[in-house]
Amino acid sequence: MRIGTFNLAGRWSPLHHDFLMTLDCDVWLLTEVSERTRLDGFDLHLGEGVMAPKRRWAAVAATGTITPLADPHPASAMIERAGISFCSSILPWRSCGSREPWGAGTHAEKTLKTLRVLETALPTAGLVWGGDWNHALTGTETAGSKAGRNALLATIHKLNLKVPTSEEPHRIEGISSIDHIAVPTDGAAGAERVAAEAAGMRLSDHDAYVVTTGPAIVSPIGAVS
Repeated sequence: MRIGTFNLAGRWSPLHHDFLMTLDCDVWLLTEVSERTRLDGFDLHLGEGVMAPKRRWAAVAATGTITPLADPHPASAMIERAGISFCSSILPWRSCGSREPWGAGTHAEKTLKTLRVLETALPTAGLVWGGDWNHALTGTETAGSKAGRNALLATIHKLNLKVPTSEEPHRIEGISSIDHIAVPTDGAAGAERVAAEAAGMRLSDHDAYVVTTGPAIVSPIGAVS
């Protein structure tokens, strides 16, 4: 299975469509999603949370039959596919301010508050979780905070996940990715960064990341994707 994540920065065009389609993913965990977004052969579930006019915080697109699930947080979206829950999330960044859904407090406090909501709503088995987490998990921290990173790592552990994208580079040289995909700890997986460029132009201020899992991800009830 191939699972991708991409922050669309609220943009959508035929170039964006073709870029995503060429990566041959089964599931996309999308963030900053234009309401115009459509992918041939995919069902797209937009989260209810509105980031800006005609832009949702998060969405999940997948091939096959999907069941939309309740948003686990206003800046997240989630579906079930073949017995697996797939969740896409944006987490607070340093300059996110006190607007909803973040509220007042330090960056670390906002991150911890968000993670506590997600920990309550997300399953601890049969889960794939990703999106724009606004934290590098290794090296220098530029978008989030060290305390926020530590809280995020603790949540990843509680949810029985590992993050193959943790060692992938950011598009800015010298720092690590803040866009991630986490998969169950007992599954084999490899990751790659794909430059978000087409026709000589940038498609977003983020690059895309793709994780390829082993032959299957198995849910707690034995369903195989």
